[in-house]
Amino acid sequence: MSNPMVLLETSMGEILVELFEDKAPATVKNFLQYVDDEFYDGLIFHRVIDNFMVQGGGMDMMMKEKPTRAAIKNEASADVSNKKGTLAMARTMEVDSATAQFFINVRDNPHLDHRDETAQGFGYCVFGQVVEGIEIVDKMKKVRTKNFGFHADVPVDPITIISARRFETD
Repeated sequence: MSNPMVLLETSMGEILVELFEDKAPATVKNFLQYVDDEFYDGLIFHRVIDNFMVQGGGMDMMMKEKPTRAAIKNEASADVSNKKGTLAMARTMEVDSATAQFFINVRDNPHLDHRDETAQGFGYCVFGQVVEGIEIVDKMKKVRTKNFGFHADVPVDPITIISARRFETD
């Protein structure tokens, strides 16, 4: 059985991602539920930091947070690294606080990897990788950003997630 795939259609182009169902089953199930509910449609990549990551899946064009389901358990593990092109769950300082927001690493970010069971060392759960469209992510990381209220690194011109759908391969 092959891993599930999701096509992110963004205002900058399409990004095809493969999800690591074997490495982070609960996280993939959670993400696919948001995809199936069409939750991500119309949301934006609201935090873009060149040489770090692009984050989306939680805010609308007005930077208003969309209500989510309950937070999930963090499945970060030492055998899956935050390498360039991987998707990971965004969270607060609380280890098990991820809901719908995710980020795409635009470079290797080993400091985000799982090191131990402490709050500082738990890391961010990698649950997928870009298989097509990394050039779109590379374009995203270069956009101009601004501060918007309490938020920093917000793209001046919004990067919209037009749709996120399961992608069936034959």
